Amino acid sequence: MDTAALKHTWSLAESLGDEVPLFFYSHLFYTHPELRAMFPVSMTTQRDKLVGALGRIVSNVDQLDDVTAFIQQLGRDHRRFQVITEHYDAVGLSLLTTLKHFLGALWTEELAADWAAAYGVIATVMVQAAEESERTSPAAWEGHVTGVERRSMDVAIVHVQPVPDFAYEPGQSVAVEAPHAPRLWRYFSPANAPRADGTLEFHVQLVPGGQVSSGIVRQLKAGDTLRLGAAVGQELTLGDADRERDLVMVAGGTGLAPLRAHLERIDLQWQATGDAPRVHLYHGARVPWNLYEHRLLQNLTGRPWFSYAPVVSDDPSYPGRKGRIGDAVAEDLLGPGPLAMVCGSGAMVRHTLGRLRDLGFGSADLRFERFATLDEDSLAVRDDARPPQPSSQSAAQMGSTR
Repeated sequence: MDTAALKHTWSLAESLGDEVPLFFYSHLFYTHPELRAMFPVSMTTQRDKLVGALGRIVSNVDQLDDVTAFIQQLGRDHRRFQVITEHYDAVGLSLLTTLKHFLGALWTEELAADWAAAYGVIATVMVQAAEESERTSPAAWEGHVTGVERRSMDVAIVHVQPVPDFAYEPGQSVAVEAPHAPRLWRYFSPANAPRADGTLEFHVQLVPGGQVSSGIVRQLKAGDTLRLGAAVGQELTLGDADRERDLVMVAGGTGLAPLRAHLERIDLQWQATGDAPRVHLYHGARVPWNLYEHRLLQNLTGRPWFSYAPVVSDDPSYPGRKGRIGDAVAEDLLGPGPLAMVCGSGAMVRHTLGRLRDLGFGSADLRFERFATLDEDSLAVRDDARPPQPSSQSAAQMGSTR
């Protein structure tokens, strides 16, 4: 398989912008009209996710081991759409037809064979993971809303009781479908560690023009039911070795959620054993009232293992630290040593990572959502570093945003 040719031809297709996904979906729905009902009524935000989704996979086709676990998670997660093997075939055929249309004379027999092989590998991994998942878990969970707390003008805390039991790790993301926006799935990270009663907290910030986030913040109430997909994402989870390292956590807005889940787990560990890694958390917001967990985090500073620094960027009257959160982190740290976990908007994550790398942090010392919004039902690139969960994604449906 000529992976260089795959990457080159994809970059050519990607450069054409909206024309490529528009052609793809037109072909898909024309040849398989029964699939249209699986997608949102409005495709405006849906179309542009295809390019990022497939681009991420194609760019790693020669390093499949690096993304296999992620692709398997997506295969399991796609069960919530009642995706079957034939749907993957339909998507693959529309993809190849789209590439042939736009690449013209570059679409040789050899290139067509390589593209077919690359897509076949990805689809097979997803299908096999879905088949295995069918034996042990439902396609989707019901999330019974037990309470909604409005913490600020645009932030709400949603308390959910999943049925049946829902398994996840701190740092993962969960696809959520709200009753007011059917078929518009968005990824949110549970803000708590797994609890004995199985309950979840989601921190939701209203996004201007966001159909899902605005409805959750403004309309959702106790007694409503959400639908939940399987937990996905690995970038912000911690393995056994990582759990022993001191941590620097950097969160922007509701990017705090997955990091707060780790804090809850660490605190439970400390209460049970008296042992915990040192953790320093920076939480940034544009305005002070969006430091929505300020009281809880201040109280947590009573623990010997935890310290906390709020940072506000847009309020010159704020009496505490002001400016970009990445700059605040760089001012305090002398160099690498702790494990850094970063979650927030794309601009915030990129700036903070740049400052940390300037300090000498290497890739082994950095955790952030590379798929960064796992947006909507696909192999989407989570370029804004938030997924889900991330991006934290392919096959039957391709991407969206929070």
